Amino acid sequence: MSVSFKKGVKKTNIRSGKFIENHGLENDAHAGDWHRQVSFLAKESIARIREKGLDVNPGDFAENVTTEGIRLWDFPVGTRMKLGAEVLVEVTQIGKKCHNRCAIFHQVGDCVMPREGIFVLFLREAKSSPAISFNM
Repeated sequence: MSVSFKKGVKKTNIRSGKFIENHGLENDAHAGDWHRQVSFLAKESIARIREKGLDVNPGDFAENVTTEGIRLWDFPVGTRMKLGAEVLVEVTQIGKKCHNRCAIFHQVGDCVMPREGIFVLFLREAKSSPAISFNM
């Protein structure tokens, strides 16, 4: 997991974090009362940019959660995911518009977050749900 106290900057990796219902990840600038409370990006997406010669790591794309082995961008909006045993989120957006082109785009001519990152709404503590499950 990763957080930042300010929008528009790389996030700092943290060992653990707290999801706050209807808000997002505690201490993250993107948390709040809107549809992009938590962002996800796959390690495989980051690897594609690394292959272009840029030393990027989890959190560098301002994602909160970095996954592995999951094609996040294939989940339609409305998909519910159970994270571990406690958190239930719902996909609200696939990718985003990159109005000013980030530093990564300017260095390698590409950025994966606008195409492959997803954004979710933190719904509630997950008990039993017909959601897609994966552990972080």
